[in-house]
Amino acid sequence: MKIVVLDGYTINPGDLSWKQFERYGELVVYDRTAFDRNHDDLILSRVIDADIVFTNKTPLPGNVLEKAEKLKFICVLATGYDVVDVKTATKKGIVVTNIPSYGTATVAQMAIALLLEICHHVGIHNESVHKGNWANCPDWCYWHHPIIELAGKTMGIIGYGRIGQATGRIAQAMGMNILAYNPSKDKSLESETMRYAELDELLASSDVITLHCPSNEQTKGIINKSNIAKMKDGVIIINNSRGALIVEEDLAEALNSGKVAAAALDVVSSEPIKESNPLLKAKNCIITPHISWASNEARQRIMDMAEDNLKHYLSGNPINVVNK
Repeated sequence: MKIVVLDGYTINPGDLSWKQFERYGELVVYDRTAFDRNHDDLILSRVIDADIVFTNKTPLPGNVLEKAEKLKFICVLATGYDVVDVKTATKKGIVVTNIPSYGTATVAQMAIALLLEICHHVGIHNESVHKGNWANCPDWCYWHHPIIELAGKTMGIIGYGRIGQATGRIAQAMGMNILAYNPSKDKSLESETMRYAELDELLASSDVITLHCPSNEQTKGIINKSNIAKMKDGVIIINNSRGALIVEEDLAEALNSGKVAAAALDVVSSEPIKESNPLLKAKNCIITPHISWASNEARQRIMDMAEDNLKHYLSGNPINVVNK
């Protein structure tokens, strides 16, 4: 049995090991294949004789799956699985699985890290000290930007599932109050410092708005000119969920006008980011390269869960199947 990993470097740039998969068959690991549809011939050449394929962002479109006659099992090394043409896979009897709920803690941690960077500008002040500015300062200390205290402020969380709840718990521990907007409501989660709210109330009342929802017809572009106008002047926006949740031109305009005081984003609408993205030139906008999920611990969980998916498939009892 041949097992192919199409884009192993992102999951494992060398600090983890693929050896746990070698016991199941011949293992071929490619560091990179492609993350767009301009390389279908290359993708096909790497899966044409594979029985098992693991992919992260390399697409597996219908025309490739139609020709991969031996392929019986695909595991997407992520929660989202839109890189696979699931309809074609189902038609061909290919089992498609994903990796759910591997990064709740690390993604929530990153959301708070982004917020704290806005509030304290740690990177800027560290760089300033290393340049000698503190050693040569006429005062005992200094700061280049205002320092923001979060205790007593309100965080609005759009999407209050596992990651939203984890982010909320950290924010509450720092003394913040939580307003949560979610299609379903678990009233047992409400407390003196957390309650559910409708979207308009959340937008109008929050000092910080953080996004933790999927991108779908209801949420795509939810941060837009109209909704930004409903927000407090000087609001902070955090997004390490999905880039499509934000109309980037509208956010850039709001940042440049000062309506939005700052934004920190780990995701954008098209990734890798395009040089034409208006947020690259917007004021007070921190952008990181989609790394919320990438802690060593979370990546090891991905690999362990991927092996578990494979073991269950081979035993005839597949789990985390997205095309049942």
